[in-house]
Amino acid sequence: MHGTFTIALVGNPNSGKSSLFNTLTGLNQKVGNFPGVTVDKKTGVSRINETLSANIIDLPGTYSLYPKSADEQVTYEVLLNQKSADRPKLIIVIADASNLKRNLLFCSQIIDLKIPVIIVLTMMDIARQKGITIDTEGLERMMGVPVISVNPRRNKGIPLLKKAIADIYTEAKTPAADDFIDIESLTGKWINEIRELCGLESNYAGLHVACNYNELRHLNAAQRIQIAATLGEAKFHKSKVQAAEIMARYQKIGQIMQQAVVETSPQKRLVISDRIDKVLLHPLYGNLILLIVLFILFQSIFSLAKFPMDWIEQGFSFIGSWLNTLLPNNFIKDLIVNGLLSGISGVAVFVPQIMILFGLITILEDSGYMARISFLTDRLMRSVGLNGRSVMPLISGMACAVPAIMATRTIQNRKERLITIMVTPLMSCSARLPVYTILIALVIPQQRYLGFINLQGLVLMGLYLLGFFMALLVSKVMSIVIKAKERSFFLMELPVYRPPRWKNVGITMVEKAKIFVTDAGKIIVVISLLLWALASFGPPAEMRMVETKYEQLIRQYPAQTKELERTHATEKLEHSFAGIMGHAFEPIISPLGYDWKIGIALITSFAAREAFVGTMATLYSVGDDNAGRTTLHDKMSNATRADGSPVYTLACGLSLLIFYVFAMQCMSTLAIVKRETKSWKYPAIQFAYMFCIAYLSSLLVYQLFK
Repeated sequence: MHGTFTIALVGNPNSGKSSLFNTLTGLNQKVGNFPGVTVDKKTGVSRINETLSANIIDLPGTYSLYPKSADEQVTYEVLLNQKSADRPKLIIVIADASNLKRNLLFCSQIIDLKIPVIIVLTMMDIARQKGITIDTEGLERMMGVPVISVNPRRNKGIPLLKKAIADIYTEAKTPAADDFIDIESLTGKWINEIRELCGLESNYAGLHVACNYNELRHLNAAQRIQIAATLGEAKFHKSKVQAAEIMARYQKIGQIMQQAVVETSPQKRLVISDRIDKVLLHPLYGNLILLIVLFILFQSIFSLAKFPMDWIEQGFSFIGSWLNTLLPNNFIKDLIVNGLLSGISGVAVFVPQIMILFGLITILEDSGYMARISFLTDRLMRSVGLNGRSVMPLISGMACAVPAIMATRTIQNRKERLITIMVTPLMSCSARLPVYTILIALVIPQQRYLGFINLQGLVLMGLYLLGFFMALLVSKVMSIVIKAKERSFFLMELPVYRPPRWKNVGITMVEKAKIFVTDAGKIIVVISLLLWALASFGPPAEMRMVETKYEQLIRQYPAQTKELERTHATEKLEHSFAGIMGHAFEPIISPLGYDWKIGIALITSFAAREAFVGTMATLYSVGDDNAGRTTLHDKMSNATRADGSPVYTLACGLSLLIFYVFAMQCMSTLAIVKRETKSWKYPAIQFAYMFCIAYLSSLLVYQLFK
């Protein structure tokens, strides 16, 4: 029987749960939402044996069954709601063997829910480094459930795990009758009333209903009223019972640890990770190393990507020249060369930089360094009203603001979560990277200092840091304006340092490139084709007038035909629908140093920031005899105003860079902010304050440098 056996993976954060999920499901994965909430549901299909397949649900990581964030609440609901479509028939609890005592607390809570459980021990190599030896058979006997050690990275223990899953399914094993701890002795007989009222399988589930009946969405109003009455009669003291429960669990876990776990030394040996952390988490050296890491990252984006970008540009120039000579001068040639080819080249040329950025970020994350950045910046975050947990969404915002904003669900404090959502789009995402690189290449010279420091790479790093520091400044202002009494605490387990999985890095680079080409590429190509149409056509009367004017001038001055044709193309573009739209917008942006063509690019960028590149490629190609032969960089560097002065001066380029650092130009981000905050008020505030900062900052920069 295939696809009818549902298994949930649960465990503490950084316990190896995601690695096990990827190993079990391979490419048979999909991401959706849990019903009624915006938290991601990661599911996949795993082939257990020749006759059995299972649906695997990767539940959000949590340290205990008592939820403190939106992600943890989802895990809680799925496990307690017996009518949930996602409720598993088997739970695999992933436990970090190097921190077994803390992990067994969560394991014991899951066991008492009376759902079949398998405990999977990960990080056994780290445990051995710490001098910890675990008797898995003894642990299995005392916990009362199967215990299997695995290493998902090396596929060790996976066949044994699949066999245990198949045995539970085929033998229809039921959970152990005995509770891990006696819940009734902590509560009283009234727990049975709640259990019967809600149709629960265990006293422990009854205790959780008693503690959180107002937050559990699957309970009806009548059940809540009866539960409240029962608890009132019993004089139930929630905190007191919870504390007694945790103490009872740790007491029994302590006894199990004494019998099943042996430490070869009374003191834990200082593992390599601890030694490295003494340097990387040092208040002075740690922050200095972080700046060096960022410096190398942004230098690499320019240095490593230069050659593949040049090859791609040369390739498209060759294709453009070939099509120009092959195709006759007509509407179809204009559409293909100036519309379609220009749009595609605007996407393809930046693929190497996107791949390098995501590859380097994956290396930092896979190695365990990314988590250290949260600890390093916690003090800085607290000074602006946030904490270290906000750093991960902000760092994720360097890739894309949409998943970064969704990642704020792990922030327990509601005020801090709202502020993080509001400032995350100030982080420079990958969509801004094509804009940054084309503008930096135009206005910043290719200079090197000390032989290896690239000036363009320094400017790129400065733009990313500028967005980050503006996010901190806005956070400080919002923390003063938004009032809340909640106190926040930042607790996070640091993963051990590991060598990056190069296969994973390669897969991530390819996947992100595919997403950029397919998702962003589709938008850019569609906008490029639409702009080509808007730039090629205009009001019939005006276009006829321009055509007649230049036909007469060419007949009158045949020696100046080439120069007149160039002027004709420019004037035709200005009278097109795109030109009319750009000229209407020009009075608003001219104080920033922008012309009407840049105005059109700013408008199209609200669909996707990277559309700026495709827009420029199309606008500078329409009417250009050399379209397809010259690169976008050459077209933009040769662009002039009506008086003959260059468009992209240092002042204009810097002003435009600053505008793209601060402006909210992403409809998808506004949509996700609305979904996460459940109100249009916050996206509207976000759009307004970011536009004001962008406009005023760009105005100041242009006036200073012009």
